[in-house]
Amino acid sequence: MLAIVAAVLFLIAWLINAAEVSTNDAFTSTNVMLIGLALLALHVAGVGSGWAARGRRR
Repeated sequence: MLAIVAAVLFLIAWLINAAEVSTNDAFTSTNVMLIGLALLALHVAGVGSGWAARGRRR
């Protein structure tokens, strides 16, 4: 789920950069991209992945 949100944020950052949209300092394309990278790092770390199988029960 976090990877999908990160991909959407990367798309938004790309659109802001490609269209040269003038935004305030909080929503620049670099800041949106950094938020997306943070979410992608959390996804790779395993945060929000749901239940993990820790072992098999017999």
